[in-house]
Amino acid sequence: MTSKIAVIGLGYVGLPLAIEFGKKYKVLGFDIKQNRIEELAKGEDSTLEANIEDLKQVTAQVSEDRGLTFSFDVEELRNYNVYIVTVPTPIDQFKAPDLTPLIKASEMLGKVLKKGDIVIYESTVYPGCTEEDCVPVLERFSGLKFNTDFFCGYSPERINPGDKVNTLTKIKKVTSGSTPEIADVVDNLYSSIITAGTHKAPSLKVAEASKAIENAQRDVNISFVNELSLIFDRIGIDTTDVIEAAGTKWNFLKYKPGLVGGHCIGVDPYYLAHKAESLGYHPQVILSGRRVNDNMGMFVANKVIKLMIKKGHKIAGARALILGITFKENCPDIRNSRVIDIYNELKQFGLNVEVFDPHANKHEVAEEYGITLTDGLGGAYDAIVLAVAHNEFIRLDYASIRNGNDTVIFDTKACLDRALIDARL
Repeated sequence: MTSKIAVIGLGYVGLPLAIEFGKKYKVLGFDIKQNRIEELAKGEDSTLEANIEDLKQVTAQVSEDRGLTFSFDVEELRNYNVYIVTVPTPIDQFKAPDLTPLIKASEMLGKVLKKGDIVIYESTVYPGCTEEDCVPVLERFSGLKFNTDFFCGYSPERINPGDKVNTLTKIKKVTSGSTPEIADVVDNLYSSIITAGTHKAPSLKVAEASKAIENAQRDVNISFVNELSLIFDRIGIDTTDVIEAAGTKWNFLKYKPGLVGGHCIGVDPYYLAHKAESLGYHPQVILSGRRVNDNMGMFVANKVIKLMIKKGHKIAGARALILGITFKENCPDIRNSRVIDIYNELKQFGLNVEVFDPHANKHEVAEEYGITLTDGLGGAYDAIVLAVAHNEFIRLDYASIRNGNDTVIFDTKACLDRALIDARL
């Protein structure tokens, strides 16, 4: 079978994948957002994940057997036989998995599926989701039978937004298929573009679970040092100092405290917990770690208020600045940013809070969080919270925006000169 690949969803995960496959296969990059398609067709990428030169090259050299084109027209999907789904899998306001984008994508693909087609999911889900939630939708809308007429694969995404070193092809890829033969097809497909190699899992569920525990493990480890940070704050010692001292032992893992957001670490543990609870097991460690991490923004805000009171500030009406709204440094991704927790808490205390982030899209922030980003830094602030370690903030002249020596500066990333700040995580 000659693989003609359609990548569904052209965000941080889908676009780099479409570009790499486009170098060797005929690829359609599909997204329901027309403005995203128009942007990419012009060789632009607002996520900053794509190598622009590669993007321009792979779209300029389109032939019968390779190259990348873009579309938001569902009918064009009929011309392809391998579909890779990279849509987001968020959580809702109750911390429950929201499979709406995944189910909608499956409905759409069910309408164009043909005999022999393969649907590969990359979206992070709980073990069993592909077969239990997605496959029935594909069958219902296509009228075809799973593992007889069409097949599925699962290969969890491992994109690290903003990382220009550990890029798609340099990260080992887990693959799987709904039959042993399809598992080989899927593995060979990814092996052709992943220079770091692949790991063929024995089943779809194993591949799904491997992704879920990757992020849950990291979440629990960070929650441990976050809890240590809460303890050490009461003791009156610096968490970073303690970690540096403990880190002199070879087998100590030097995780750092901080806000845990983004589309993976702050979300995926809830998917694993949801599956466990549906089977009658109520996870303890996973959810306790989530509770600690979800409360760190509130801790930072309350610590800032205490420091302001100690310095004699009038809290109501005081001017506060939060530096950064994206979920990580030097990256425009604002998904599940926990900086919003600091913002909301400070607002409840009656502060006038401004948020500045040169990397974030102002319209996306306004739509997602209801915050109007400030265009620049002007005047003096009574409190400054470094929430994201963008390069611009590390080099910033803080003296120029302080309200005298009484300004409270809180460094959540422990990246500023200690003589400059009042507290840090």
